Amino acid sequence: MVRARLRRGLSSRAAPRCVAYLPGHVGSAQIWFVTEQGESSGLRRSLGVRDLMVYGLLFIAPMAPVGVFGVLDAKSHGAVAAVYLAATVAMGFTAFSYAQMVRAVPQAGSVFAYARAGLGEGPGFIAGWMVMLDYLLIPAVAYLFSGIALHSLVPDVSRWVWTTFAVLVTTALNLAGVRTAAVVGFAVLAMEIVVLAVFMVSAVVVLIRDGAEQDWWSPLTAVGDFSLTAVISAVSVAVLSYLGFDAIATFVEEAVGASAAVAKAVLWCLALAGVLFVAQTYLVALLEPTTPQQLQADPAAQGSAFYDTVEASIGHWLHQLVAASKAIGAAFAALAGQAAAGRLLFAMGREGRLPRALAAVESHRRVPQLALLTAAVITLGAAVWAARRDDGLDKLTSVVNVGALTAFALLQASVIGWYAVRHHSQEWLKHVVVPVLGIAVIVAVLIEASHTAQVAGGIWLAVGLLVLLVQGTAVGRRR
Repeated sequence: MVRARLRRGLSSRAAPRCVAYLPGHVGSAQIWFVTEQGESSGLRRSLGVRDLMVYGLLFIAPMAPVGVFGVLDAKSHGAVAAVYLAATVAMGFTAFSYAQMVRAVPQAGSVFAYARAGLGEGPGFIAGWMVMLDYLLIPAVAYLFSGIALHSLVPDVSRWVWTTFAVLVTTALNLAGVRTAAVVGFAVLAMEIVVLAVFMVSAVVVLIRDGAEQDWWSPLTAVGDFSLTAVISAVSVAVLSYLGFDAIATFVEEAVGASAAVAKAVLWCLALAGVLFVAQTYLVALLEPTTPQQLQADPAAQGSAFYDTVEASIGHWLHQLVAASKAIGAAFAALAGQAAAGRLLFAMGREGRLPRALAAVESHRRVPQLALLTAAVITLGAAVWAARRDDGLDKLTSVVNVGALTAFALLQASVIGWYAVRHHSQEWLKHVVVPVLGIAVIVAVLIEASHTAQVAGGIWLAVGLLVLLVQGTAVGRRR
């Protein structure tokens, strides 16, 4: 069949308005009509704002602080609610910049596409390369959380077996289509929110009946002396709870309403997550019988601090309920992460920055099948490797945030490059001041990150620069 394409001057770089090709028929020829809804490349538009928020909240997970509460409590001297307030504000700058760029460049590549448009090809590749570390390893961490939780409920089955099972189930759902995954994900998210509500109501009842173990203001002002340095140091860990809200932007070519829907979903998702995180950490900090100083002296107790507090103050039944919810929720957080990773690989393959085969779209369900399978294999390998090691969780979680934070800094620079430099925007607050503040916050958090994370991020960046150099040399030879 003859296929004709009607173009309106689409350049190789992103323009203020991106075009899409939607199929139609004239006689025996298939015509691809041009629209201004974003470049679809065969992906199906079926996601509304609610669906986008489901993906974002699934990736984040409403009870994300459960696993890191003890670490943050120890680091911040008990001011864990203040840590999440600060982290929400810090991530707010990034969310606002995402909302600006998704309107200008409505493409599935997210920060990869934005940095290409605002800064150029090289920085665009590096942004995509760095955020790839986040999108491939965070699902691996989530799968590992799921495997650990399921193993605690059914100890006879090894945690790496449970981890593999979680990968297979969620990969099958992603391959079934974005709409199917969104519907199942909504049900899981509703379950997580119900469990969180049960915990919060139970905590309030206990506080009214028995009173608080700590001072009522201590989750905001610390147990003992308040330290701003300690809070900022803890924020560098707390941002791990938020990583994933940005994945919403990778679905722009599958969103009904395109960029406007995605921008709204990104901002609302972060705001809702921030409220949930502050509320639950405030309540559990009031109930906690262990002081931050005791947690500092006993690092082994930090990982189970949330569960231990729930068990001691409310009961074993809620401990088990939270653990089961965490097991299921973590697997579906990985589902959203795997879907986002697949879209990133798809976009980078489409632009020739990764093998072009990754840009293939399955004809029936209209999903980037090969890109999804590639992401699944990588995350499966990382998750199973970590599940079979005693220090596997520590190794994975120590590096995932550096790649995302570096990409977020390039995103902020992209806003300045696209709006202020290339299009001479006069809206300085939105397009210069906010991005500069965002970069400053990210740099401060990166400085406070662990040495292991900094080294791992530096190595990944060096490999990306080498790949970029090789690609540039190859292009030069072809010319």
